[in-house]
Amino acid sequence: MASVANQVRRNRQIRAREVRVIGDDGEQVGIMLTPDALKMAMDAGLDLVEVSPNARPPVCKIMDFGRFKYQQQKKAQEARKKTTIVQIKEIKVRPKTDDHDFNTKLKHVRRFLEDGDRVKVTVFFRGREIVHKDRGLMILDRMVEAVKDLAKVDQLPRSEGRTMSLLLAPLPK
Repeated sequence: MASVANQVRRNRQIRAREVRVIGDDGEQVGIMLTPDALKMAMDAGLDLVEVSPNARPPVCKIMDFGRFKYQQQKKAQEARKKTTIVQIKEIKVRPKTDDHDFNTKLKHVRRFLEDGDRVKVTVFFRGREIVHKDRGLMILDRMVEAVKDLAKVDQLPRSEGRTMSLLLAPLPK
């Protein structure tokens, strides 16, 4: 184990003459001189760690600093494990997309929504197809109708240049 003096240096040096000491069992020991607190920690085979440097007098705790860091790391790891990352998946279709191709794309959209991901459905217009924006809207409406049991419309269809897109979000389970 690192020496107590090194531990204190690593964890912001205690500059105050007197410190409030909390024992390793959580009981408040009292206010004492810094060298006495260091000696007390050394006798226990533990480290003296400054917990609250802004308090008057500063608060220090006698603890096993390595074990404390390990426990904090484990808590952070647990918190990361419980978070879910929501991704946006994109499906691209054309205004002339046929029924079979549409159904294939629909299966992909349903799978993405069941996995909890958001889905952006994009209709691409090429050449003179841009004149028939109503066909693109029909495809998007058809997609919304087909997945209304799994999703809600998060962003209404909007046109940007040669594309028209809509965002679907999964319903809460």
